[in-house]
Amino acid sequence: MALANGEAIGISFRPARVIMQDYAGMPALIDLAALRDTVRDAGNSPDKINPQVPVDLVVDHSVMAKETRHPGALAANLEDEFSTNKERYSFLKWASQAFKGLRIVPPGQGIIHQVNTEFFATIVTESQFHGEQWQYPDTLIGTDSHTTMVNGMGVLGWGVGGIEAEAVMLGEAISMIAPAVIAVWLEGNINEGVLATDVVLTLTELLRKKGVVGKIVEFCGPGVRALSATDRLTIANMAPEFGATAAFFPVDEKTLDYLKLTGRSAEHIAKVEKYLKNADLFYSPDFRPDCEESVSYNLNNVDRVVAGPSRPDERRTLAEIPAVIDNMSLDDKKTDQGLLAQGDLVIASITSCTNTANPEAMITAGLLARNANHLGLSVRSTIKTSLAPGSKVVTAYLKRLGLLEDLAALGFDIVAYGCTTCVGNSGELLPEVTEALDQKETLVSSVLSGNRNFEGRIHPRVKANFLASPPLVVAYAIAGTMKVDLDNDPIGTTSDGKKVYLKDIWPTPETVTEALYSAVTKDQFLTSYKTITEGSENWSKLSAPIGSAFNWSSKSTYLRKPPFFEQKSLFQPGEAILNHAKPLALLGDFITTDHISPVGRISPGSSAAQYLESKGVAAEDFNAYGARRGEHEIMTRGTLANVRLQNRLVSRLGGWTQLLPDGEEMTIYDASRTYQDRNEDIVIIAGKMYGAGSARDWAAKGTRLLGVKAVLAGSFERIHRSNLIRMGILPIQFADGISIEELNLGPLTRISIQATVIDLSPFAKLKTIITDAKEASLEIVVTAMIETDEELVYLNSGGILPYVAKQITKE
Repeated sequence: MALANGEAIGISFRPARVIMQDYAGMPALIDLAALRDTVRDAGNSPDKINPQVPVDLVVDHSVMAKETRHPGALAANLEDEFSTNKERYSFLKWASQAFKGLRIVPPGQGIIHQVNTEFFATIVTESQFHGEQWQYPDTLIGTDSHTTMVNGMGVLGWGVGGIEAEAVMLGEAISMIAPAVIAVWLEGNINEGVLATDVVLTLTELLRKKGVVGKIVEFCGPGVRALSATDRLTIANMAPEFGATAAFFPVDEKTLDYLKLTGRSAEHIAKVEKYLKNADLFYSPDFRPDCEESVSYNLNNVDRVVAGPSRPDERRTLAEIPAVIDNMSLDDKKTDQGLLAQGDLVIASITSCTNTANPEAMITAGLLARNANHLGLSVRSTIKTSLAPGSKVVTAYLKRLGLLEDLAALGFDIVAYGCTTCVGNSGELLPEVTEALDQKETLVSSVLSGNRNFEGRIHPRVKANFLASPPLVVAYAIAGTMKVDLDNDPIGTTSDGKKVYLKDIWPTPETVTEALYSAVTKDQFLTSYKTITEGSENWSKLSAPIGSAFNWSSKSTYLRKPPFFEQKSLFQPGEAILNHAKPLALLGDFITTDHISPVGRISPGSSAAQYLESKGVAAEDFNAYGARRGEHEIMTRGTLANVRLQNRLVSRLGGWTQLLPDGEEMTIYDASRTYQDRNEDIVIIAGKMYGAGSARDWAAKGTRLLGVKAVLAGSFERIHRSNLIRMGILPIQFADGISIEELNLGPLTRISIQATVIDLSPFAKLKTIITDAKEASLEIVVTAMIETDEELVYLNSGGILPYVAKQITKE
């Protein structure tokens, strides 16, 4: 954190704009709609509730890659998306006419971060203040952690939870500690055959080990010029995987060329250049930022790599992957079955704005597919292959080069213009694969050009998941397995039995460069974005209510008026912060928001499934949790219900716990209801990096509705800590070096903190009594992870939403 005279600097940050994707943006708009009701009920006009800064929402997270490997997959998946999400999209269409300052990009147009870099971002923006025209840097926050992608073009912004975004939309500043800056001094050039994906996966490993959580990484040095403008976007996109708040690149001539290519006006580009040079913000190869620490990084040292099998920072050389598969396979499961062998691929997807916004990576993949087709190579039919670009521009230049046909010949037909597999919307595996896995559980794999590969994210039946560049995704798909060393083993054989290696089909740099400059043109961007807010015929035909207030339906299983504005504080003056609190869950290190938040499919038999069945919803209509983020009863039941979650209070995986002191095993949701009925304090206890991953507001909202008063952890990821505070939950951190193992925590653990909320202050030290599994009492000192006085106000108000509601209704 930034320090002044040895003390942290608290700041109030007011970004110029907010961007949202539909999964996280939808609950934010639902909350605003509920706030309109609160304001109306207080005798005021609901029309006064509008975003106070410009807001863009891109619908990109809902589409499923249900149908693949055929020319009609794109249309079929879009049709299914509208059918499945009709009620949600009707609400969004209502919101577009109800709220001033809100712009919505309908489904099927692109991925939020690629749309942001290719269309929304201005680098320098203008506004009228008190009758004067001001220019200032374009800044933003977004309800998706990969908002940082825009950092690659010199725009400062980062991901926050929907909770924090709502507050900014309602005029609140972001109260925060000024982040420290880590400078990454770049030197050298990228080697032949190496792509920005390889660079960022290598950087992710380096910076995650370095420890940059909550800090801003700023790239500088002569090596910046060795990266194209879109290479920088790929690298900046994965700042959350480093653990960083942002990953900032300066603006240079390549950035200005990118603005020109993407259709920004000559007048605007000249304005950007003039402003940045006058403000001494334009790139200089000798500039080193005033920073906490500097790291040197030579691009010459990067080779082709992948990351996995379960985290983006697990960088592997291509030669290391077979051993990874062997080490994951249990001894009694190493024997192969008839259809599938250990390590076989069942999903291969070119997806995610991380890479599809990079024309060099996409064209390399297309050319590799062409070379493979010429040699008669193919992809096994049991692999679910897909291509989901982040904008229609990708289709335009691949089509101009004739590469769409080459990719489709290997099964990589376009399935959507959305996130799909990268956010877990991979759809079902092929029926014959599912049947084979039912008969004999086998360690199968996925490979995707995404940014996340956490446990259970891509598909619950796939335990080994790898991130790779688009051409490597195609190459592994051809090989059919991850148990192959692509540097040395053959990728396949020709019809006449000749072995083919990766080097035989990898396109030359000259071929890629020639294709890049001949195919990617300004007119493609102008055409693609000219009507982006109009949407498809499905959107224009969609019926939606009109008016200032939304008419909630008591029968809806998608949209319910949320309870957050009426929440009372969990902490009362004069009462102990924690009184013999029982653990609802006892978790290990690196519990991600994918583990905490309701994500992916709603599993049959789960608490959420039982609730839907009680409402008459058939299993085939359950949909994903993301689609039901507007129904808090479902989302609460899905919190901490990830099929791969290991709660140490019980032996089985999933959303299970032990009700204490009874000892009965039950779902976390059912146990939480019992504790609330008993009026007993409950907590979550975890290891290091609790809440890593995406900026999921429901990881905090769901925890609050489960009745959890505090989360005690070895350390927290930045966004989740902030979200917990803003939902009225106290994040508490153990001292460095203290682990849940040495504290001997278990089912009989009780946590007591006799201090009251009056004793709280930013980073307050709290004496804590832990009664362990052996009934021995231990006193330790923990830290209340409250960073600012404003956060303390939110905590005491029951969260930022009831605080804002109270302020607005007072006015």
